Amino acid sequence: MFTGIITDLGRVAAVEPAGGPGAKGGDRRFVFATGYDTEGLEIGASVACSGACLTVVETGPGWFASEASAETLARTTLGSWRADSPVNFERALRLGDELGGHLVAGHVDGVARVLSRRPEGGSLRFVVEAPEAFNHLVAPKGSVALDGVSLTVNEVDNGGFGINVISHTAARTTFGRLEAGDKVNFEADLLARYVARLLQKD
Repeated sequence: MFTGIITDLGRVAAVEPAGGPGAKGGDRRFVFATGYDTEGLEIGASVACSGACLTVVETGPGWFASEASAETLARTTLGSWRADSPVNFERALRLGDELGGHLVAGHVDGVARVLSRRPEGGSLRFVVEAPEAFNHLVAPKGSVALDGVSLTVNEVDNGGFGINVISHTAARTTFGRLEAGDKVNFEADLLARYVARLLQKD
């Protein structure tokens, strides 16, 4: 479980076939460069990598490695990651930690698309198109996680939904580099998901 508060902006250092050179299958191994103290990052720990919860399988000074299945690659932006792709990192929430954003599972629902970006006061204004199957889970003043970042929805219309990203967040996450046409990992709010499920039963 995560909160959507990014604690490190790292990058992909290498992309390899999972299982080593010559391994069969579509799974991949990512080596990530990070500012985390990786001596304290245990094997088996969960890290949200631009919103996708991945398991740490190896660590070294300034880096850690995780593997992603073909299913994950197909349903997220991870399939397009290459060396030097920027990645938002958040370590798993621990009991007693401050819940600064909203509850984020790290289970990406699909890929959203940035429709527009423009300055607005001291922030950046984005309009984003949600995956069609999850449009009904996006509500004004509700929460959404995009590339692992907890954000408040300003408004919703048929063409997408609007969010504002303050300068602090833009500087310390991938949002500072996003442009119209870019794709981001989308996770709907957990509460919205369960309310929608309950309503379907009626």
